[in-house]
Order: sequence, then C-alpha cells, then structure tokens
Amino acid sequence: MNPLLLTDGYKVDHRRQYPDGTTLVYSNWTPRKSRIEEIDEVIFFGLQYFIKKYIIHDFEESFFKKPKEEVIKKYARRINNYLGENLVGIKHIEDLHDLGYIPMVFKALPEGASVPLRVPMFTMYNTIPEFFWLTNYFETLLSAVVWLPCNSATIAKEYRKVLDKYAAATSSVPEFVDWQAHDFSMRGMGGIEAALTSAAGHLLSFTGSDTIPVIDFFEDYYKANSDSELIAGSVAATEHSVMCMGTTEGEYETFKRLITEVYPKGIVSIVSDTWDLWKVLTDYLPRLREDIVSREGKVVIRPDSGDPILIICGNPDGKTEQEKKGVIELLWDVFGGTTNDKGFKELVPQIGAIYGDSITVARATQICERLKEKGFASTNVVLGIGSFTYQYNTRDTFGFAMKATYGEVNGEGRAIFKDPITDDGTKKSAKGLMKIDLIDGKYHLSDNVSWEEEKKGELKEVFRDGKLLIDQSLSEIRTRVKSEINVEA
Repeated sequence: MNPLLLTDGYKVDHRRQYPDGTTLVYSNWTPRKSRIEEIDEVIFFGLQYFIKKYIIHDFEESFFKKPKEEVIKKYARRINNYLGENLVGIKHIEDLHDLGYIPMVFKALPEGASVPLRVPMFTMYNTIPEFFWLTNYFETLLSAVVWLPCNSATIAKEYRKVLDKYAAATSSVPEFVDWQAHDFSMRGMGGIEAALTSAAGHLLSFTGSDTIPVIDFFEDYYKANSDSELIAGSVAATEHSVMCMGTTEGEYETFKRLITEVYPKGIVSIVSDTWDLWKVLTDYLPRLREDIVSREGKVVIRPDSGDPILIICGNPDGKTEQEKKGVIELLWDVFGGTTNDKGFKELVPQIGAIYGDSITVARATQICERLKEKGFASTNVVLGIGSFTYQYNTRDTFGFAMKATYGEVNGEGRAIFKDPITDDGTKKSAKGLMKIDLIDGKYHLSDNVSWEEEKKGELKEVFRDGKLLIDQSLSEIRTRVKSEINVEA
C-alpha cells in the first residue's frame, strides 16, 4: 500500500488548512503522563524500526519506485471515493514522488534511554519548505507503530527491577534473571506487528521469548546477529493437546516417555495441570525422581491455571496439605536441594517450575516475596509474561502524543502550543523549539529555544532527507537499559 494512505482521514487536507505561506512544521513525540503507579520514566524504543520499515523501505518500494501515474491514479481514486469530489488535489503528491525521498529530519535521544514524563523522545521537521505538510501527516502512522514498543520495554524493565531485587537478596545465581521472565504474549497481541514490537521491547531486559520472528526483527532493524549473540531463546515444551492425547490414564507414562525417551537430556517444560497438578507433584514425580535427578538437564513443571501466587507459593487457607505447600515446596519435598550462602533454599538443578498465566508485575512481586518468606530463592521459578501484561495497555498508558510546537510562516518563526482550559494539564504542550540536556543522569527539557540552542543538547539527528544517520544495535540498547536498571538499584 502507498504509505501516504496509512493515515487518519482528516490528515489528507491539513496542507490547505495551515496559514498561507507556511514553510515549516516542527513536532515532537512525548510521554505526557503515567497510568501505572511509580513509573515516571518511559523507555524510548522503536523509532529506528519505524524509520527503516516505513520511511525508507515502504516509501521506496511502494511509492517512489512505482510509476508516478500509477501512484497518483490510485491515490486520487482512494481519496475521491472516500471524501467525494474534493479539493485535496494531487500536485503535492506528484511533487513528493518527483523528489524521490522523504524530506524530513528526525532528531532523537538514544533508544533504550529512560525518558522522564513530559520530556520529548524525538522531534521531527521538514527540510524543504513546500513539504511542510509532511511533518504532522506522519503522526497517525508513527503513533500506531511506536507507542507499543515503548510501553512493553518500560514494563519489561519493571519486571527486571523486581526480579533483580529478589535474586540479589535470595539467590546464588542472579544472572538467571535473564531467563526468569519469558515472553508468551504473541498469540494475544493485536496483530503480528504488535507482537513483534512488543516482544522486542521485552527482549531489551530479558533473553527468554517464544516469539520466534522477533529474532528476524532485530537482525533486520537493529544490527543483531543470532550467530554471534543471543537475541532470544526458549526450550522444548508441551501443550495440553499433547498431554490429553496421552490420556488421563496414561499421564504418568507420558511424563516418563518425555523425560527418558523424547528428551533424555536438556531442558523440557511439561504442562502439569491438564488434570490434577497435585497428583503430578506427589505421585508421578516421586516415582520419576531417579530418572529426573540422573538426567543431564532440567525438567520444568508448568502449572497453568488458578491464582499464580497461591499455586506457586502455597495457600495458607488451602483445603489440602498440597494446596497449603504450593508447587515449590512440594518439589523441595521430593527433590531437595541446597541452602545457599544467603540462607535460601535452591532446588536441585534438574527440576524447576514455570508459571505462565495472568502474571503481572504486582503478582511477580508477591510471588518473589512469598517465596522469600518461606525461605526459598526467587530463582526457583520462571514466570511466563503474556498479553495479560503487554496487551492490556494503550497509547494512553503513558499519554503518548505527537504535537507541533513550532512553525514558520512567510519566513517568520512561530512558537506554538496547546493548553486546553478544560484539561487537567496533561494535554498542555511544550512550546517552540526543543533542547534536551542530560543533567545528573536525567533528561531535562528546555523549550522555546533558538535554532542555535536547538542544535545542541542530547537530541541527535538520526535521519535526514531519506538517509539513516545513526544505526543503533540491539547490544548497545540492551547495555543502555541494563546500566540504567543498575543505577536505579
């Protein structure tokens, strides 16, 4: 599709609505508020993907390389059928096609940076006067693509902070946190692009993911190479259809076959609540104990229903002894383990658990805290993070918006802003040209600056006139995110 049609309908004729003589529109992308308590900074991530995928690749393949007559005919047909015979015109589209590139500048902070609320992550403006209309024309497409990876990267960082904190307090293997939050969200996201960009945000803080195509995403857009670095990894795992096909009566045999024949070594995760989780833990596993502890690798028990806190850590009000103990304590009863130097119990390396349903940051915190109270290391369990975490958010979670704050009309600069009298202050915009300074490790905004000042500061040109100027890698973005987590810790 012609990328110029990837927009809201009201955008197509804003060109004629600006004052006569308009030659420049300057806008910014900013998180304006947080609907998640205690989060006051948002990770910036996804602009490089947007630029490479849409501004460079899609415009080249679906617009500039297409015959002009074909492009214009299709554009005119679509707009005329949509708006009726109208005065939008096609000359500005013809002129852009003739130009052969997108005449814009994007200036951005480094991807992976934690950006305070109300501080712009990037700015953009046109470089050729007649294409002033392009700046805010891109708002819809840009917004639809970029807010989700920022959201997911930010939420993943919150998981990382929680898991790092408890691993530091209770575990002998804090590096295991890389794998402790595993992305299970792909099937629950709002389409494949949402699944990819969200999964990419998750992988800035972790390495576990079941979203295979996110590996290609990072190789295509963020200079990653799965031959030389770990982008994402996972393990062999069953699903309920496998267990059901083995029949209720044959469930023990299914476990034994998987552990001893199909996967005689390595990690295998077995969904264990198809029927009776407690029977698996107190009947099958004791019978399979020797097979498991003599394996080279880990058998991971996966409950998948009920309250994750109570299932993993035990329910003090449970009706049975098994319910009161919970999965980790029951595994300890069968397999034992060691007490580490911090005084917490760690299961033998051949057994573990993962819970992958309805996990949230709050529940992850409670699971770790309950395990700590019971004397167990937090790293005895892996958490599957799904769409319950990553899809239950919107652009408004962090109040993302792209707003124009400066323009030029007949050669005269205009610092513009919005400040609705009926608003609570969320929608009040900055004003004029932007400069971002890094002071004591935090980004600070100075608005309404001169062009001379605008050229300074932390916003760097990443794109100009069809060319990507800064090409960031997954490894450097991960390093940036990790260093900021360590600073906060």
